[in-house]
Amino acid sequence: MRIYQYTHPQQIESTDQHAVIDESGEVVCYVQRQYSNGLKKFVDRVFEYRYFVQYDVKNNDDNKIFSCKKIVRKGRMWFEGMDFITNKKVIITYENWRLSIPTLTILEGNHKIRIDKEMEEWSQFVYEERVIAKWKADFIDEQFQMTLQIEEESPIQNVAFFIAISQAALFVGA
Repeated sequence: MRIYQYTHPQQIESTDQHAVIDESGEVVCYVQRQYSNGLKKFVDRVFEYRYFVQYDVKNNDDNKIFSCKKIVRKGRMWFEGMDFITNKKVIITYENWRLSIPTLTILEGNHKIRIDKEMEEWSQFVYEERVIAKWKADFIDEQFQMTLQIEEESPIQNVAFFIAISQAALFVGA
């Protein structure tokens, strides 16, 4: 199992860059909330910073490697992820959206991954009924301490994939 950690301030609107650190203490990438322009950032404030959601993950050379953003159109909502290394698009949709905590489904190539979202415990990424990764946010000392665990047998080992989706869909969410 590979373990990654990073912190995020209490303010979800923060656009500061946050280092993601592996278990050996090395910075493996950076995560940052993005706005394409100032008007979107201003309008987002009205919607409590949950309407224009986009998180980018960059490598140590400051190149974008994965991005996840919320899409709202015609009364529907979903997330789109983009892997800039493979040029593959990922769709994250809600199933059972009428429930209080709906199930998120990631469609990535021929992989269908379910996210069992938990508000205060581990949110689990499940593929073929096996947990392949877990993500959790703990509120400690006026900031969030995020932890990501990726299992060895996960078909996706890209830390940026899990970090961007977790930040957009689990941390900020609907």
